[in-house]
Amino acid sequence: MHWSGWVAVVLGVIIGGWLTFDGTRAFLTGDYVTPRSGTNAGQLGPWSNLVAATGLDPRSPVMKAVHVILGVSWLAAVSCFATRVPLGWWAMAGCAVASLWYLPVGTLIAVVELVLLLLPTLRGGGSA
Repeated sequence: MHWSGWVAVVLGVIIGGWLTFDGTRAFLTGDYVTPRSGTNAGQLGPWSNLVAATGLDPRSPVMKAVHVILGVSWLAAVSCFATRVPLGWWAMAGCAVASLWYLPVGTLIAVVELVLLLLPTLRGGGSA
């Protein structure tokens, strides 16, 4: 696999792993990981403002499920992409688009993923 494919895989594991962990933790403990001290203590990231603007409670079971489902989807997409399953490229691209709301770090990773996936070395499945 080309270096760009490995970068895409690592970034996918990072965002997928984090979303899965944070969403599962929120279900089990009642809340996401938040800063313990400082001016942002107990506050969620900027993504929560975007979600709240749609009328959803960022701490609701629905959003916790979104985290887990999107995280697991990322991990499955990465696995398919890394093993060159024909739809792996599309699954990675879909997860990246579906993660654009996750401001700020998730958005950045999603944009980088999309750029990488559109490189000639990865377009079509990353077999280069």
